[in-house]
Amino acid sequence: MSRTSSFKHSALVALASSLLVMGCESPSVVPTADGQQALHTARIEGSLVVQSGLRGNAVVFLYDVDKRPLPPPQGSGRPVAFTVIPAAQLFGPALGTNSPGPFTAPFAFSLVGAGRYMLRGFLDVDTCATGVTPCHVPDFNPWYGVTSEPNTGDIGGAAVDLTNGQPLVLEVTKDAEGHPQPLTNVTVSFSQATAQVPVDRPAFQVTVAGGGDNTLAAGGPMKVLRLTPQVVEAGPVMQRPKAFLVSYVDANRDGVPDDANRDGVPDVWPRVAVRKLAEAPGLLEDNDLDRDSVLDVDGIDYLRADGTRDGKPDLVVLAAGLVMDPIIAALTDENGQPRMTPVPLAELQVGVQPIALDASDAAAPARLDGLPKGRYSVVLIQSTGQTWRVPNELAPPLAAGIGIPGVESQAFVLEVP
Repeated sequence: MSRTSSFKHSALVALASSLLVMGCESPSVVPTADGQQALHTARIEGSLVVQSGLRGNAVVFLYDVDKRPLPPPQGSGRPVAFTVIPAAQLFGPALGTNSPGPFTAPFAFSLVGAGRYMLRGFLDVDTCATGVTPCHVPDFNPWYGVTSEPNTGDIGGAAVDLTNGQPLVLEVTKDAEGHPQPLTNVTVSFSQATAQVPVDRPAFQVTVAGGGDNTLAAGGPMKVLRLTPQVVEAGPVMQRPKAFLVSYVDANRDGVPDDANRDGVPDVWPRVAVRKLAEAPGLLEDNDLDRDSVLDVDGIDYLRADGTRDGKPDLVVLAAGLVMDPIIAALTDENGQPRMTPVPLAELQVGVQPIALDASDAAAPARLDGLPKGRYSVVLIQSTGQTWRVPNELAPPLAAGIGIPGVESQAFVLEVP
């Protein structure tokens, strides 16, 4: 072997030796330039506890109460995530029986950041499988507003404080290095005895009182909308509301109607909102184009009535409220005392004034200059937490695109020309 060949051989042996040594060492780790990959997250996990003779998949929603509004009925917040626990996993060998349990199954949410959260859910009951007549089939579909909430017979659930039955606020804390810590052993309870949903969602159709059109003009008179229950049997959507549930608000449970804004008129359920939709066709709400119930950072800051802007995106609603006389009459007993239990009402009237407000701060809405032009939706929030909005995916032009039958009444919008 030549000296040159010998040198090359020695160099290769040295290089191979160095690579072997390097292969035994841990590679250096440096922070990634990708902000998403550099995030530290935790998890929330625990068990479902179900006491029910009925069967169905369990749906659990995760709500971020720091960054988003509270969920209905307290607010209009949407969940940040959901998980479905199949009935077969939850009930096991008892799936085909009517044993009341209790039954348990694990659940988990991953990629959860530090913050405060609420867990709510429902058992999407399949009474057809247990021989109940009339039967109710599972109808939860998270992708559409008309299929994303519980109906009659479903069983509500939540992580609750066992001492008072109120929903818990769960906190994911950070360690000394600022990393979120797992939250474990959380219980989400479902009880047929105490939390079975009594009614379908408050599906409704809208007509204008007095035969007027669906426009609201600046400087014009108040518009009165008549809401009546709308039976919907269209593909996967099955709503059979017979009436609206009206009741006094009694948040402190003292048996006396609340008057939170101290206007001398008792607060009632349901609540109504007339909210501006985005300029683009469809169902997106103004300044919430990603549908996360948080106002878009680059949303529109409308001019206020005092000629100023606050530099923040606005949640534009019209000044609207339920016409109270029929409701107060229904909620008053023969002795002139308030009825504190819900009462069915066949019609609701909503008065809409030609006044626009920025309701981004719900406690102190700010009046806007004039009326922002465009389309406005009508939203009803029931005391059960169930909601309905018109327009929705059942509007014929939209229904055709997702393969379900259209319902003309569900295309209603209030127009500000």
